[in-house]
Amino acid sequence: MTEPISPSIEFFVGIKEELSNVSLRRGKQTGIRNVLMVFENLKSLEQFRSFREQTYGDLRLIDSEGEISIKPSSLKIIWGGDEGDELKQVECGFDIEQDDHWERFMRFMHRYAEANGMGYQDTQKS
Repeated sequence: MTEPISPSIEFFVGIKEELSNVSLRRGKQTGIRNVLMVFENLKSLEQFRSFREQTYGDLRLIDSEGEISIKPSSLKIIWGGDEGDELKQVECGFDIEQDDHWERFMRFMHRYAEANGMGYQDTQKS
């Protein structure tokens, strides 16, 4: 019997990143779902391994069902600190148009949240 695969997120081969927050939205007119993943730290940047390791050119979400490969529509690196050289956070955005892709993404997110002590909070006001 094989061990279950722990859900992980990678920008670079073999470097597992830690998700700090995720925002899920749906366009009122288009119905397109938008995901914004926020990372307070990127191990690949902190260790400068991104210059030595192979890159995918996309974001990989890996769990027991397999791998989801996503081409981000936006990637914003925010610097801070006194000198402006400290990584504050990284925001990675992408759209999901197909229902079956959304359902697969949500199964991954539930597994990732459970494995990493995260919870869901609906921020919509009634």
